[in-house]
Amino acid sequence: MAELGRIANLTVLRETQSGFYLDAGALGEVLLPGRLIPPGARVGDRIDAFIHTDSLDRLVATTVRPRAQVGEFAYLRVKDLHPTAGAFLDWGLSKDLLLPYNEQGDRVRIGEFVLVKVLLDVETRRIYASALVNRHLARTRPPYRVGDEVALIIADESPLGYNAIVDHRYRGLLYHTNLAGPLTAGASMRGFVKSVREDDKIDLSLDEAGYARVAPLAEVILDELARVGGRLNFDDSSDPEAIRARFGVSKKAFKQAIGALYRERRIRFTEPGIELVQGGEG
Repeated sequence: MAELGRIANLTVLRETQSGFYLDAGALGEVLLPGRLIPPGARVGDRIDAFIHTDSLDRLVATTVRPRAQVGEFAYLRVKDLHPTAGAFLDWGLSKDLLLPYNEQGDRVRIGEFVLVKVLLDVETRRIYASALVNRHLARTRPPYRVGDEVALIIADESPLGYNAIVDHRYRGLLYHTNLAGPLTAGASMRGFVKSVREDDKIDLSLDEAGYARVAPLAEVILDELARVGGRLNFDDSSDPEAIRARFGVSKKAFKQAIGALYRERRIRFTEPGIELVQGGEG
């Protein structure tokens, strides 16, 4: 179903000198300008398009993907300021996204990045941004179980760790003690639920828990060993940041995985490093 401020797969109804007109259902026919038509596209084809409004507030489609859709959070750069309207944010489209003054909290400056949620004013059909993050987070209990994979946007740093937006709906925390190094505000990444506390707050990890994490990681390590000739200069004394850069996991997860491989007699420690045990050895 086509929605204003969202990407939808739309059928090309007809072609004009201005471009294609797409079937946007209840929104009617929406123009996709000629310069944005994918090569080889014809009437009857289906095209992924984002529906928004142009400078005259007319509905228009684009094949350019915005940095965030309605209902999503994103870190966006402030491009310009208007004395009465607010700030204009770069969200990847030719028409910038308005962050009104009454949705800013602290005033923003040109060049800085700000965490916002993209919203739609249903009455005016205008898409806008809000930096009042807490106002737009869900108030219901998070429906997660331990080990669930979630999408994260790093919000900011606190004394305990990094606050993150979880699945564009909830707030969670990545503790410093579970991280190999610093994170960057605005970074998007996958994470895993460690627990949902009694106060409905979510504790997060960048690594899967238990065997669900160890078994796949062990296979990744074996594949890497095979790829490089059977020996790696990584073991349980390696630098945490080097492990994260090579394998994308924490040192704790890496140690658990190579420990499991050692107990299964599939690797040996070479001090430093590890190497494959060939079939029949050990």
